[in-house]
Amino acid sequence: MSVDEAGTEHGDGGADDPGWDVDPDDESGAAVVAAVGRQLKAWRESAGLRASELGSAIGYGENLIYKVEGGRRIPRPEFLDRVDGVLGAGGKIAAMKKDVVEVRYPKKIRDLARLEARAVEVGVYADHGIHGLLQTEGHARVLLETRQPSYSRDEVERGVAGRMARRSIFERSPAPALSFVQEEAALRRPIGGRMEWRRQLERLLKVGRLRNVSLQVMPLKCETHPGLDGGIEVLKFGDGTAVGRSLGVLNGRPVSDPKHLRILELRYGMIRAQALTPGESLAFIEQVLGET
Repeated sequence: MSVDEAGTEHGDGGADDPGWDVDPDDESGAAVVAAVGRQLKAWRESAGLRASELGSAIGYGENLIYKVEGGRRIPRPEFLDRVDGVLGAGGKIAAMKKDVVEVRYPKKIRDLARLEARAVEVGVYADHGIHGLLQTEGHARVLLETRQPSYSRDEVERGVAGRMARRSIFERSPAPALSFVQEEAALRRPIGGRMEWRRQLERLLKVGRLRNVSLQVMPLKCETHPGLDGGIEVLKFGDGTAVGRSLGVLNGRPVSDPKHLRILELRYGMIRAQALTPGESLAFIEQVLGET
């Protein structure tokens, strides 16, 4: 919802803006949103309501209703719940939440989340920054807000929401085996200010104490190691296949052939061997937290 629309007679209006603009480059996501919009319009017209009447009934502006029905706006789940209740759809509209829950996030994030959801083992070496799975919401928002060229507000919020949704990997059952190696420099950069920095360090400690997680710190005193040309990620799946990526192998393009995966696994294994142990790493993060 843009500033000039908020609170105007024909703007989105109402309570919190119930969605994000559709990314025109995301063809699959746009198709889902368009199909949902057509269904909403059919239900509204069948109930004999004008768009303005439906908007008033659920607390949103007429313009927002037209955007959703026209496939130009991705509705939030609560928006669909309200429409379902007003139109007496008996849960049929609310059931479409499953169709839109993923397309709320950028396609790149959706693709990554699908891989992470399948993985039984994840290994990550993060060099310059805190890895996305480990970030707090505030930390992630600051990173996205400072990107250049700058993101729109919609892009920032969708990126943050997608990054936070990926953290469900820590709640999976059975739990995957997760290992992270973070560069010390990333722990010492106070992104978002002192309080957000503390929250981020506390988040690392919380995750690092999970039984299925190994969190290690690569200290700055380590003069050299095999990850100096970029971060590394390796995801292994239950069927024995795997996928990985690193700037140092094929310029960061995803790889799944055994030859390149062996290179990534060799480098990651050496990085873990040179980093502080998980116990030493937690103690180190506690020390940094105490210094903030």
